[in-house]
Amino acid sequence: MIREIHSEKDMERLVLEWGLLPFFKNDIPGFSIEEHTPPELWYDSESGEWAPWDWKGPVARMGTCAYGKLFWKKAGFVSMEWFPDLANWRRDGYDFDARYDDELASYKDKEIYDAIARNGSLQTGRLKQLCGYGGQDGKKGFETVITRLQMQTYVTVADFDYATDKHGVPYGWGIARWSTPEAIFGYDAVTAAYGRAPAQSRQRLMEHLQKRLPHAMEKQLTKLLSL
Repeated sequence: MIREIHSEKDMERLVLEWGLLPFFKNDIPGFSIEEHTPPELWYDSESGEWAPWDWKGPVARMGTCAYGKLFWKKAGFVSMEWFPDLANWRRDGYDFDARYDDELASYKDKEIYDAIARNGSLQTGRLKQLCGYGGQDGKKGFETVITRLQMQTYVTVADFDYATDKHGVPYGWGIARWSTPEAIFGYDAVTAAYGRAPAQSRQRLMEHLQKRLPHAMEKQLTKLLSL
């Protein structure tokens, strides 16, 4: 059992062990990557590195868990053992196109979703450019839309792109590269729980979390799973 995270592989193992794991400390004690990472690794004053931040992309690329704003509109991981049930519950049985056809998604949502799905993956800057966000006369509300699509499990972070210096060494903050879970993991894997009623998927998730987090109140877990 992983108690402390000292590497990207430790981070992946802890996510697989827990199934669902927020990145940041929250109102459920002990339920975050932050709390399982030694404080000195959050910022190394000598190297200038923020280790857990730099590990997010490699863990997302491992193909075993999804990463994005999945809990309380904040970042976290969900293993592929449990992501299908979360998708089934959050999507309420709808693929995105069906949701839009039933007028349950806005045109802004569709525009961004379609751009990502059509291109396979898109860096934030290019996605904004294609959809007309940014600049003095550009559309507003990109963060609201991309967060909603993540919470609904239609969009996840595939990786983070970094600027590089003249020696090819990456530096600075990573820029999110967006994709759909289906493009990363395959349609069959993502929709594996579609044979269950969404409420059944929610119950499976609740029972799993109650076993992992016996000290958590039901209302806390309900909020965790809610949009």
